Amino acid sequence: MKRPVLILLAAGVVALAAAALLTHGFGLWAPRHDGDLTLYGDVDIREVDLAFRVPGRIEAMPVEEGARVTAGTELARLDRRPLADRLAAAEARVAAAQAALAKALAGSRPQEIAGAAADLAQRQAVLAGARADFERRQPLAATGAVSQAVFDQTRAAYQSAQAGEQAAQQALSLRKAGARREDIDAARAELAMATAERDAARTDLDDSVLTAPSPGVLLTRAREPGAIVAAGQTVFTLTIDRPMRVRAYVAEPDIGRVRPGMPVRVATDGGPKIYHGTIGYVSPTAEFTPKTVETRNLRADLVYRLRVIVDDPDEALRQGQPVTVVLPAGGR
Repeated sequence: MKRPVLILLAAGVVALAAAALLTHGFGLWAPRHDGDLTLYGDVDIREVDLAFRVPGRIEAMPVEEGARVTAGTELARLDRRPLADRLAAAEARVAAAQAALAKALAGSRPQEIAGAAADLAQRQAVLAGARADFERRQPLAATGAVSQAVFDQTRAAYQSAQAGEQAAQQALSLRKAGARREDIDAARAELAMATAERDAARTDLDDSVLTAPSPGVLLTRAREPGAIVAAGQTVFTLTIDRPMRVRAYVAEPDIGRVRPGMPVRVATDGGPKIYHGTIGYVSPTAEFTPKTVETRNLRADLVYRLRVIVDDPDEALRQGQPVTVVLPAGGR
């Protein structure tokens, strides 16, 4: 009976020791993180395809593949003549719309008002003569001294003179009132539309010059001068290497040792130089992990992506290159 008891006691001691080891003394001591933390990653590849926003024929491409350019460097230029002609036509439409609006706002000129007043005076004189003839012949027609046909003609002339005088009065009133509010609003709308077309033509003319959006190296030159390109068709591919970024991964058990702002050392395979950098970003989510994490072993398989900004890059550090990132012990 003693031997089975001893076996059970020994098994209990072993189980207790294993549990203490796995739980770090049931939480009474924490695991030690002595020494540097070594991570592995690669230099980020950042490329942008450069294209014109307008179609046209390439006139010049003053840079070659492999050239290092700065932001704003002219890379290519289209034939600007069609775009310049379109802008000139748009500017002419703006000038015409401005003149139409100014005319509507200014109203009638004094000479036009005076002409309308003179026409009214003439119509009133004609009306006075027609009224006199009508009043004189009306009693004669009643006695038969004037034929009915002549009287009818006199009456028609009198009515026509009345209508002419009223039309002349309305014309003079319109000249004095000027343009209607609706006509002025329509002229303003025409001017706004012409201005927008002119601005769009200016933008298209500016877009006939392709410039580098940021510093970098021209990776590819996809077209040559004389080629007809569509809007959005790639002409150059630019690699952006400043700031130089390194992408690395840290395992879940070591995530507590990593924080933004920590200094790091970066080394390449076989390269003698040690670069210096700073952790700029740590992903808040894990990658390459199952949806349900239940065991400690599975938790140890989680990794988090981090980004390192290299402070002293040179031409030897290239995009896509594998690198080793070392976090000094204690974050020093």
